Amino acid sequence: MRNDSRLSRMLHVLIHMDRHVHSATSEMIAKMLNTNPVVVRRTMAGLRERGYVSSEKGHGGGWTLVRPLSEITLLDIYNALGEPHLFAIGPADDQPQCLVEQAVNSALADAMLEAKALLLRRLGSVTLKQIADEFEAKLEARSAAANSCAS
Repeated sequence: MRNDSRLSRMLHVLIHMDRHVHSATSEMIAKMLNTNPVVVRRTMAGLRERGYVSSEKGHGGGWTLVRPLSEITLLDIYNALGEPHLFAIGPADDQPQCLVEQAVNSALADAMLEAKALLLRRLGSVTLKQIADEFEAKLEARSAAANSCAS
């Protein structure tokens, strides 16, 4: 099963959008993500419906961030993307009458529910601003290191 990278990719896009003054076209975002503009529009539509971005059609149009990063959590974007599967593992259903399979599936289901609840709580506690601030700190550290090497 392939990883679903939509959450990571949209977080990336939103932080870039916050750093730029002008709106970002679907084509620009598609180029950044190495995908098709139609995929971008379809994915961004969920974010627009939730009020995180807006879009303008035509010349000079594009996508604009409408809420500050401090008001958007990772969980918000996860939900806006339709709550993609969090885990690649899951129960087997080859032998539904097998008592061993039933016991295994029950144990896995309990563990998966606990793991999902923990992960969703964590996603809800991290804002995009926190991620952007971490990026800024790393950028400043890199710049300082480059300047000290140039001296």
